[in-house]
Formats: sequence, structure tokens, C-alpha cells
Amino acid sequence: MQGVTLRPMGTARNLTAAVHQEEDWYVAQCLEVDVASQGRTINEALSNLAEAVALYLEEVDDPQRHVTATPLVTSFQVPGAA
Repeated sequence: MQGVTLRPMGTARNLTAAVHQEEDWYVAQCLEVDVASQGRTINEALSNLAEAVALYLEEVDDPQRHVTATPLVTSFQVPGAA
């Protein structure tokens, strides 16, 4: 995988989120930046995550160091699992 290059401020960047439900909340975790957020809906969780990631990257000294390459996300089977 190649390294990630951050774009200048003001330029949109696509990142990847994993979303799962915990009781009445949806939890969204950014796969390229170690940040998570939550919301009552998937859209709210993703919106909150985008805001949290943007704020986080504004605060760190070297944002490029804190963004990793998008990991491979796939599925697999476990024999006999319910």
C-alpha cells in the first residue's frame, strides 16, 4: 500500500468508517484515523465522526502522521458459527 498524502485545508478527503449498533446508538470508527463517534442514526454518527476527525486533525502537530492508508476490509466465513 502507498502512503496517504493529505490535501491542503479546505479540500475534501474521503475516509473509511466502520459502523455498528450498540443498543440505541450507532458507533462510527474511522479506519484511517484512530477516532470514533456516535449518533442516534447512521447519518448522525457519520456526520459526528467527520466533525471529530476534522477537529482532531486540526489539533495534531503533523496530521499526515496520524492518517494511515485505508486497510483492506473484507469478509470471511467461520465454519459452524451461528
